[in-house]
Amino acid sequence: MTPPRLTLRLHPADNVAVAVADLIPGAPAGEGVVARQVIAKGHKVALVAIAAEAPIIKYSQIIGFATQPIAAGEHVHTHNCAMRDVERDYAFGSDLRAPAPVPEAERATFQGIRRADGRVGTRNYVAVLTTVNCSASVARMIAEQFRGDALAGFPNVDGVIALTHGAGCGADHQTDDVPMIRRAIAGYARHPNVAAALIVGLGCEVNQLGGLVVAEDLREGDRLRTMNIQETGGTRATVAEGAARVRAMLPMANDVTRTTESASHLTLALQCGGSDGFSGISANPSLGAAADLLVAHGGTAILSETPEIYGAEHLLTRRAVTRAIGEALVERVRWWQGYTAARGARLNGNPSPGNKAGGLTTILEKSLGAAAKGGTTNLMGVFHYAEPITTKGFVFMDSPGYDPCSVTGQVASGATVVCFTTGRGSVFGCKPVPSLKLATNSDVYRRMTEDMDINCGAVIDDGVSVAAMGRRIFERVLAVASGERSKSEALGIGDAEFVPWQVGATL
Repeated sequence: MTPPRLTLRLHPADNVAVAVADLIPGAPAGEGVVARQVIAKGHKVALVAIAAEAPIIKYSQIIGFATQPIAAGEHVHTHNCAMRDVERDYAFGSDLRAPAPVPEAERATFQGIRRADGRVGTRNYVAVLTTVNCSASVARMIAEQFRGDALAGFPNVDGVIALTHGAGCGADHQTDDVPMIRRAIAGYARHPNVAAALIVGLGCEVNQLGGLVVAEDLREGDRLRTMNIQETGGTRATVAEGAARVRAMLPMANDVTRTTESASHLTLALQCGGSDGFSGISANPSLGAAADLLVAHGGTAILSETPEIYGAEHLLTRRAVTRAIGEALVERVRWWQGYTAARGARLNGNPSPGNKAGGLTTILEKSLGAAAKGGTTNLMGVFHYAEPITTKGFVFMDSPGYDPCSVTGQVASGATVVCFTTGRGSVFGCKPVPSLKLATNSDVYRRMTEDMDINCGAVIDDGVSVAAMGRRIFERVLAVASGERSKSEALGIGDAEFVPWQVGATL
């Protein structure tokens, strides 16, 4: 029998391979090289001698530079590889592909919830939102009135959720903070997964309730109510009045029926967290294949986490359908370079300790793997944080790499399903949107099986193709969009993950 492979070389141009099993000294590392030391699964081994200051190549791209001579068979990681500035050729639009849409009559379908404005949801919640942290406790108290059997008479309502946050005051009106938090709140209030919403303010905050309603063109009515604690008479009075308003919304919220809808109505958030050395090999490219399928079926896929495409943005600009779209992405990357530098931080402060323990060495390496979530189709637009997505196909939304904050922006922009790849093991959930967890390796899938929805480790262990795994993900997305519960939903996770981005100083 052929012995199992112990390493994986991702491209003929690479001078490192990835260990797919723990290597001991003397173990074959590929290309006639043997490991010189213990090298953990997911970490890199040099396939040739690499001189000091020479580039380290993975995915046929530079991921760093040797800080000392590295012998063939040696472990390549933070002790001997560091990031340097690298010139990138943005080559705007050079990799454009002719679209290959599935004919409308042949498109995949799911059982969705059609709203009056024609949008289609995947869940049916009533949301209690807040303008400011000061009204967070009251919002939670209102939602708690609907625990247990309180919704027994409303079987089509998935729940009453309090979406609270830590911002809304202590900010300068001249910064981006107030507009961004308003976009996030409004995006959730009118989200197709939200049947009705109640927004609770305090009354004296920077993010005034009246200003929010005007700035975001929100219209009060049967599906949207607002109230301020100071005007209503304090905590007890507001909780009582808020609960009464939610009860009045429930019959209308319950009056829905799932209908057969085209996959073109789905918007998929592409996300990763707790990445490891296998993320860019298994789960991320497989999710990219699923995103390509969704785009072919007329849907939308949102890639985000700008600090985690840094160093790989040139692969996306080459897919931009216009130069302006490509330049908009570059502008966002440059904004992040200035933003971090002004605060004494570095974009290479990411990867996290967990990422490094999993085998990722530099942000360049992490970004090249993370960008694979975006698949291969043309880049149709670049959007600001929590800005409504107004185009179909593959798009990019600017956000931090911090997962809850990034997903909050994607959901506010219109995402109705989240796919979240993880190699170290994330327990992320995201009400009012279902979140699917994709394990990059079989070890984390087995260890955290109650949290993981799909084992993409089969790409490495069982020889499942990326295309086949992408098809599995796509079909699971359709099933979950139709009402099947994800693992995080079964565990009840998702009440604490509404985290709008705060950019400026807290005053």
